[in-house]
Amino acid sequence: MNKIMSAVLAAAISFAFTPSGREGLRIAGNHAFAMDDWKMEFDTVCARTQEAAGMSRDELKNLVDRCDKLRPRIEKLDDTQKKVYLKRLRMCRDLYSFVLETKEKQ
Repeated sequence: MNKIMSAVLAAAISFAFTPSGREGLRIAGNHAFAMDDWKMEFDTVCARTQEAAGMSRDELKNLVDRCDKLRPRIEKLDDTQKKVYLKRLRMCRDLYSFVLETKEKQ
């Protein structure tokens, strides 16, 4: 068991200190950050649904646009995440859109 662990540790250390290894880790780290970037935007956009009635038309239009821009990013997720987050995003967008339409009719 110790030999296997030593071999894995040695391979990981050698990979990390080779130029291509460091580049691979950097790219993987940025890719992970980029993957979480959609989640931060999702949380920011959908966090304001409780305040929708008190928002201006411009704020609501902005949130609807942000929802529309976020949709393609969520569509790239695995099937389970995509299904859950697209439904939640659609609900946020529909609420903002409904409030906006109501305000425009007044």
